[in-house]
Amino acid sequence: MDLRPGGGALPGPFACAIIGPRAAVQMPTVAGMLGLINEIIILLLGALLILLAVSRGVALPARPMVLVALGVALTYWGVRAGMRPDRGASRSQTNVRSGSLILVGILVASIALLPLRYAEVLLSAAGGILVIRGILGAALFARSRNR
Repeated sequence: MDLRPGGGALPGPFACAIIGPRAAVQMPTVAGMLGLINEIIILLLGALLILLAVSRGVALPARPMVLVALGVALTYWGVRAGMRPDRGASRSQTNVRSGSLILVGILVASIALLPLRYAEVLLSAAGGILVIRGILGAALFARSRNR
């Protein structure tokens, strides 16, 4: 749809000056976009954990060993992610993903093992780690797309 009074298409060199050469335009793949959406979801999950810690809506579950099991599972997942990186991910992306999962797993497991007064601090620390992971993951994704 042309909005110029005379109608017609833009001349080739003028259009390329506005849009840029065709070789410079690179569309992200579906897998890349899902990876970016994953990092945004991780960021939002971290923000939710911080919000829960700030609103003091934290209480130990009836079975605190569930938190320990969740922490062990997250730590295992992080170690496994570090040992078996994704094919398309850079080494820095793999380190950020695995390191954040290991730290969050340790913090979640320690919620059940430490006194209840530390639960908000541990939960907000886990949320902060996830927020930082989401920001770093999105930045590393954007940096890898520009190369």
